[in-house]
Amino acid sequence: MSSTTEQGAQGAAPARKSLGRHILMVAALTLLSGAALAAGLAVSMGPKAFVALLTGTEIAQEPAPAEDTAAPPAGHGASAADGAAGPSLVVTPFKEIIVNITATTATGRRTTRFLKLNLALVYDANAEGADRIEARKLYLRDSFQDYLRQLTERDLQGTMGLVTLKAELLRRARAITDSEAPQELLVSDLIVQ
Repeated sequence: MSSTTEQGAQGAAPARKSLGRHILMVAALTLLSGAALAAGLAVSMGPKAFVALLTGTEIAQEPAPAEDTAAPPAGHGASAADGAAGPSLVVTPFKEIIVNITATTATGRRTTRFLKLNLALVYDANAEGADRIEARKLYLRDSFQDYLRQLTERDLQGTMGLVTLKAELLRRARAITDSEAPQELLVSDLIVQ
């Protein structure tokens, strides 16, 4: 009977050790997940909002600007009252752009897809060369289409695809207008079929 008790005691020791390791691993993974969650919240919310969330305090609201410097209605320039107080942003939309792009199927075969893009150009009406933007809008659209036709479906994937697309179109807008007036491209629809 004593040999059975000794064998049971020897078998229980590795089981306890293994159980202790599992508990330690679960605790470490839980701690690591909590730290990743906290870091993600801090990055997405901003440090001030994250600290306010942890402490339960409210964030002091900054006073709203008295005058809205947002864009006037599309296609309208700056008014005389804007003067040189700052940038007067104008949003000019483009007609819908539809082009073919190349794609690769799961089997490796090359095929084409439709790319449908609705975008608008934001430019500073007070900047030098801003008057050329509306006059060169057809050339801008043509340049955008030339670039878009060279893309593959893979070029448009993910956040980097969208960032690269907007940067390249903005670079072309500045080159066509020969000015730094174009500030941003707003993408309302980007559909690949």
